[in-house]
Amino acid sequence: MSKESLMSDDRPNVVLVLADDLGYSDLGCYGSEIETPHLDALAEGGIRMRHFTTTARCSPSRASLLTGLHPHQTGIGVLTADDGPGGYPGNLNDRCVTIAEVLAAAGYATYMSGKWHVAHEKDEPSPAWPTRRGFQRFFGTLDGGGNYFAPRGLRRGEDDISAEAREDPDFYYTDAITDNAVAFIREHAETGDRRPFFCYVAYTAPHFPLHARDADIARYAGRYAEGWDVVRERRFARMRELGVVGEEAELSPRDPRVPAWDDAEDREWEQRRMEVYAAMVEVMDRGIGRIVEQLHAADQLENTVFVFLSDNGGCAEEIPPRLGSDDGPGPAIIPTATTDGGEVYVGRHPERTPGGEDTFMFCGPPWANVSNTPFRHHKRWTHEGGIASPFIVHWPRGLEDRAGTICDATHYLPDVMPTLLEITGVRYPVQPPGRDPLPLEGVGMVRSWRGAPRDDARCQFYEHLGNGAVRRGRWKLVREYPADWELYDMDADPVELHDVAGDHPDLVRELAYEWAAWSARCGVVPRERILELSRWGLTTGS
Repeated sequence: MSKESLMSDDRPNVVLVLADDLGYSDLGCYGSEIETPHLDALAEGGIRMRHFTTTARCSPSRASLLTGLHPHQTGIGVLTADDGPGGYPGNLNDRCVTIAEVLAAAGYATYMSGKWHVAHEKDEPSPAWPTRRGFQRFFGTLDGGGNYFAPRGLRRGEDDISAEAREDPDFYYTDAITDNAVAFIREHAETGDRRPFFCYVAYTAPHFPLHARDADIARYAGRYAEGWDVVRERRFARMRELGVVGEEAELSPRDPRVPAWDDAEDREWEQRRMEVYAAMVEVMDRGIGRIVEQLHAADQLENTVFVFLSDNGGCAEEIPPRLGSDDGPGPAIIPTATTDGGEVYVGRHPERTPGGEDTFMFCGPPWANVSNTPFRHHKRWTHEGGIASPFIVHWPRGLEDRAGTICDATHYLPDVMPTLLEITGVRYPVQPPGRDPLPLEGVGMVRSWRGAPRDDARCQFYEHLGNGAVRRGRWKLVREYPADWELYDMDADPVELHDVAGDHPDLVRELAYEWAAWSARCGVVPRERILELSRWGLTTGS
């Protein structure tokens, strides 16, 4: 692309939308019964990826997505606590440059609405805050989750505006994220700003707690009465019909922690958990529809690259009842009381109805197993259940001839930033003032979207809490720490049900060596060292 075209007004806008803890099969266009008509329409007019993967948890995924590096290289090895040496201070470091910084330097307007969660400091501005990392306007939260009806630490720019949410009886965080993203795009057009824009929309939905409005939950009343076994089977059948899984795929067995539906206790309460979760996803989809509508109203939809993905697989975590209480441990995201001073019931309380501000509940393993259909495992694992993500790209001006197709190439988070820079024609900075950024780790995806064959020589690497994986072509080496490596032929067994490590010992050694070399180069601290330091009290978390 020429210098003249780079500086013209027709450079594409970018809208990057990230869901939180959304499982691979949680969208209609990926097999779900949840109503997601707006994302389904984007998929119909764009491309779905079958084999896009993330890291196994939210903060590392966000760090990798925003920088084109592996999370350990950016300073986010686990979450945003200081969890040890090397790649684990829990803060974006000065060796990484965000896509907002790069695009802003090239003349883009940069906006963000939603969850940041890549900064250790939450109360005082630091160099890792979005306002110091390239975003010219910011609305959202710096932490990982919390009360949807009155989130703690809500900010506009660097100002704490949490009181606005507490004082608004109609406040709901998912809608507020949408409102501000829509406002950024509308005001960009109304002010006559001729710059292209980058808008990063990071929803907290459907991350716990299970909070949604009664009217939205009511739309799903009774939809899950047949239970998780039937829902999983129906999703899997629909995924095959849609082509997001092939005929070679098998449905994994039910999570071993989960009973058969007929043997489950508290089935009405269990149904309600999934009804709330589905409502949270639908409200997010409705908001995405409003963003698309605003792009259309501003006559910008045709020239906007719209990308949607999740940060990791569905979350199977459950929390004990006392977690987050006044006399118990727990992160600050768990409120000690409702906005009117009432009690908050944390964790499993079948006597309480999920959905309102007075509960702080999770979906748990049963429904996370549904979200991650057809895979095993969940968020935190580097098996596909923890890292497989829906991925939709809609770009009429650039991919019109590929509309409605499914891309079979294997890509992951470090590839997003190089892709967007390729599309916008913006060069990665060699050395911005006062910084010495690492080279990008990913490769662009545009050739894959246009039908190029898969690169079977390239390795993709993963690590989280000692769980690790490397994929090269059809082969994936993966382990659940501290167990031995497992090997899967992903072309024949994409659900990772048949370990063939014993049949290919030389390949196991080869890929394990590749993973060890990568982990040393990229600052992965061995899990044993983290645990040892933790025992000696030399880290603040694990």
